[in-house]
Order: sequence, then C-alpha cells, then structure tokens
Amino acid sequence: MKHKIESYLQLLSQERYFEAHEALEEAWFPRRFEEHNEVKLLKGLINAAVSFELAKRGREKRSAQVWRNYLKYRTLLYKTASPHYNLYHKAVREVDKLYLQKVLA
Repeated sequence: MKHKIESYLQLLSQERYFEAHEALEEAWFPRRFEEHNEVKLLKGLINAAVSFELAKRGREKRSAQVWRNYLKYRTLLYKTASPHYNLYHKAVREVDKLYLQKVLA
C-alpha cells in the first residue's frame, strides 16, 4: 500500500490525474465492498484524482460533483487506524493544497 500511495502522490504532482486514480484503484477495487474506513478513504482519494482529471478536461460541473464525494470520505482520515496513516494524511494535505491552487488560479 505504501508504494501505491507514494505513486499516487508522485502522479498528482505531475498532473497525471488519471494515472493517480489508477494507482489507488488497484488497491481499492478488490476491497470495494468492505465497510472499512481505510477502504472508503481510498475511494475518496480516487475521487479527488478523478475530480482533477475532469477539471483538466473542462468538465467543471462534473468535477465539482466528484469533489463533493472526496470531501465526504476525507473526514474518515481521522477514523482510520492504519500503519499507513501518515501517508494518508500527507495525501489528503497534498490533495487539498492542489485543489486550492486550482481554485485560486
């Protein structure tokens, strides 16, 4: 999982949002039916990358809808017990920072 989160962060920094989404989806997809906060947090981070990709493609309205999904799952960061907590925290900070850069640009 550590490698996937690190890849996600690297791809986001390169504005390769579709690939960032794919990096985490590999981990999320087999677990997608689990009612576990870590799985839902992954879904939220995937949604953030999708939102950025949609904005990049000029689909602002759909991007905003998907961003709201990210926000819904973002709060689970503080309810997730994981050995990767610090990396999740870093991912959320980077996603939020990127969003603010895009909005304020």
